[in-house]
Amino acid sequence: MIRLCVAGAAGAFGTKHLDALEAIEGVTVTSVVGGPPDDIEGFAAARGIPHATKDLDEALARADVDAVILATPTPLHAQQTIACLRAGKHVLCEIPMADSLADARAVVQAQKETGLVAMVDHVRRFNPSHQWIHQKIRAGELTIQQMDVQTYFFRRSNTNAKGEPRTWTDHLLWHHACHTVDLFQYQTGSAPVQVFGLQGPPHPELGIAMDMTIGMKAPTGALCTLSLSFNNDGPFGTWFRYICDNGTYVARYDDLFDGHDRQIDLSGVAVSSNGIELADREFIAAIREGREPNSSVAQALPAMETLDRIEKSLR
Repeated sequence: MIRLCVAGAAGAFGTKHLDALEAIEGVTVTSVVGGPPDDIEGFAAARGIPHATKDLDEALARADVDAVILATPTPLHAQQTIACLRAGKHVLCEIPMADSLADARAVVQAQKETGLVAMVDHVRRFNPSHQWIHQKIRAGELTIQQMDVQTYFFRRSNTNAKGEPRTWTDHLLWHHACHTVDLFQYQTGSAPVQVFGLQGPPHPELGIAMDMTIGMKAPTGALCTLSLSFNNDGPFGTWFRYICDNGTYVARYDDLFDGHDRQIDLSGVAVSSNGIELADREFIAAIREGREPNSSVAQALPAMETLDRIEKSLR
């Protein structure tokens, strides 16, 4: 039995991880950590979780915690991941693992020193839709010519995915672009040889760009065009169009369609249709098998290096 702590448990993605873990055998959640606005004790009681705290260090000191899932604010990811590793706990961190390249490198160094499993939840690697594409690429059946990606939200105030007030400020580059930068490199097999970024004016209160365009070119010649906005008044989320030598495919989270909007059967791709559950399963399996997981912090570092290059181009 692997005993888990989920930090940020009451947030939008903390609850998704808790729901996903219920489908995985041989795991139990023994502790949850909340933030300043949370009634984390009431949250834990409602879910039958024996321990709750607002102090991550308290949870890390517990003998009944083997591993931690961090669904906490982005600015805390690097220091908390390192704290988990130093406390002898395996850790799965929501993306990004840091909001600077220096902090990302410190995380990777901490993993090397401890030898523990440290993974970033680059869930696009695990969504069945993107897995289907990846398998076709590895089999030599598809070559990507271009990825056209739209990441759109309507967030002119500081709210999370549940529409609740946030205690921290989100970022289009270091958070939302991170999904696509990692996926493009994962699908093409290498870091881009060219990158650029353009951003619109900053929000007068939040101080962040509300609109952004990113371009990347892989060594193969494949292109990626990414449009991001917090100003989009409409359905929010991310849509991926793969334009390939052998067909066009549109990924909408865990679902996949061809270029004519015909849905593709993904039932044989993975044991679940839930990308978050599949990422959690990989984390648990890596701990049990004593191996490096897909989307380890070391594997995620090249995406952070690319984000750093893009940030420099914005200046």
